[in-house]
Amino acid sequence: MIPPEWHPWFCLLVTVTVFVLIQVRKNVPLDWLFLVALAAVTLAGVITPAQAFSGFSNTAVISIAALIALASGLRRCGVLDWLGQLLLGSAKTSRSAVIRLALALVPSSAFLLNTAVVAMMAPMLVDWCRRNRVSPSEVMMPLSYLTILGGVCTLVGTSTTLVVNARLQQMASVEGLSTPSDILPMGMFEIGMVGLPCAIAGSIYLLLFGHRLLPKRTDVVEDFGGQTREYLVEMIVEGHCQFVGKTVEEAGLRSLPGLFLGEISRGEEVLSPVARHDRIFSGDRLVFSGVVSTIIDLEKVTGLVPAADTEEHVSIRQQRVRQLTEVVLSPACPLLGQPVREANFRRHYGAAILAVHRNGERLLGKIGEIELLSGDTLLLQARGDFVERWGQSRDFYMVSSISGYQPVQTSQLPVALTIFVALLAWLVIASLMGYSSASPLANPAVLAMTAVLLFVLTRCMSMSDVRNSVDLRLLLAIAGALGVATALEQSKAAEMVAQAVIQSVGTNPYVLLACCWILTSVLTEMLTNNAVAALMLPIGINLAHINDLNARPFIIAVALAASLSFVTPVGYQTNLMVMGPGGYRPLDFARVGFPMSLCVAAVGIFLIPVVWPF
Repeated sequence: MIPPEWHPWFCLLVTVTVFVLIQVRKNVPLDWLFLVALAAVTLAGVITPAQAFSGFSNTAVISIAALIALASGLRRCGVLDWLGQLLLGSAKTSRSAVIRLALALVPSSAFLLNTAVVAMMAPMLVDWCRRNRVSPSEVMMPLSYLTILGGVCTLVGTSTTLVVNARLQQMASVEGLSTPSDILPMGMFEIGMVGLPCAIAGSIYLLLFGHRLLPKRTDVVEDFGGQTREYLVEMIVEGHCQFVGKTVEEAGLRSLPGLFLGEISRGEEVLSPVARHDRIFSGDRLVFSGVVSTIIDLEKVTGLVPAADTEEHVSIRQQRVRQLTEVVLSPACPLLGQPVREANFRRHYGAAILAVHRNGERLLGKIGEIELLSGDTLLLQARGDFVERWGQSRDFYMVSSISGYQPVQTSQLPVALTIFVALLAWLVIASLMGYSSASPLANPAVLAMTAVLLFVLTRCMSMSDVRNSVDLRLLLAIAGALGVATALEQSKAAEMVAQAVIQSVGTNPYVLLACCWILTSVLTEMLTNNAVAALMLPIGINLAHINDLNARPFIIAVALAASLSFVTPVGYQTNLMVMGPGGYRPLDFARVGFPMSLCVAAVGIFLIPVVWPF
């Protein structure tokens, strides 16, 4: 415990220490740092334990967790892969791909957390780059930037606006009936009145100028020669597959690197070799030779299923727990000499043979007709415990799991899509009917949690899927930052900072608004968006109230400036997510992102006082 008169200085010291440690110790866990800071201000007596832990039950934390789980469920059911295929369509160049991304990602990111959208789209976009021989550096940064721009169009598009709104709800609950109208929680589309023009301006900059500044680094495409294992795999075309009615060339099956379509089997008819103009029909069996990465790509295509799933009924629950595993057959394996179809591998080992590799030899024909030999490498669909159960078996020389594989449950796609569309429709209707986000009928946390529960009840995902999808570190960091923000307000430290700003720049409201935006933006580029939003909100409100100004413009400025982070990879999580796949360096973000930050800042600072007068 420290004397109350020292509380503001202690809170500022703790906050500055957090900032410095993040810059000096790049690998320090953000959640650990904010939890230590929260413990410090609580033990010092600045806030009560109840106030310290209120962040953990905050609606922002629950909303973010539920929306991330919802996005994971959509991915598992193939909704996002399906939408991605529709989105990219026949795009062959980075320019056309970015235009399509702009038209689709900005509106979709308005209703899905942008971090979740990038997590869903990034693997699909990398696959598209590999197929079309385009460097990921030309499209991955636009992916991040466009989702960030779309996120500021509604309340639920980014976790930053949810954090700001949750803080406003906390203030309103403390003030009760005397809550000033300028600090009431935001409506669903309120921030979009300026966020949408910012998104449009940023998209135009990116399409007209930004793409010219993007690096064009040669993609390190997987080497399909040498030691790369080439498998034979058989896939069956279902009636709802996107390939039905298309030629082989139109379906893009001649341009996948490391993949060769060797045969199309249609009843008694066999097309081999396959020509580019051959058309694909429902029920066709497509026989490919390819590497593991492209076989995983094939499994992601809606309506294209492995023959292994049709030989024996595989339930949704069984599909969900499958993993890809490689095994090498030893001379002791009892199934040697038998064709795959007669070996009944599933009955013996609880796994299905998806593909076969044999010493660099390109196998031909159907998988079911291949005779198993010692030394064959099999790609299996197996349960998660397969490696543990059979790793020491004499039947196999080697057993290893394949990382990066997650089965898609396309049978649940219509159900998942219906639930998600219903959620969006309800949010829009509730907003149009005048319900605020504080109402249960329009609260994002309540509605997103309901959608997740419906996903579980309809078997679109399991409870273990829900638990595994949630990023606990992110939630702990947000909860800790909210507690530290409460301490800044309670100790009057935020008021001290506001007074210092006023003494430095004067009382002109436009100058104060610009300073609030710039300070929030700079801190976001150095720290992280959610933490800065929580810490800057009380400072922005104090800047307004000390000068008898409407606090709404400053609240919106903090929410937007903390969300629109383009200059550094650490400022926003989506920038970090695309840094590796795009092969970027930190200076790449500064070169492309700094002009974009100036562009959206100019639009935001100009329009905010027009929409919400001082």
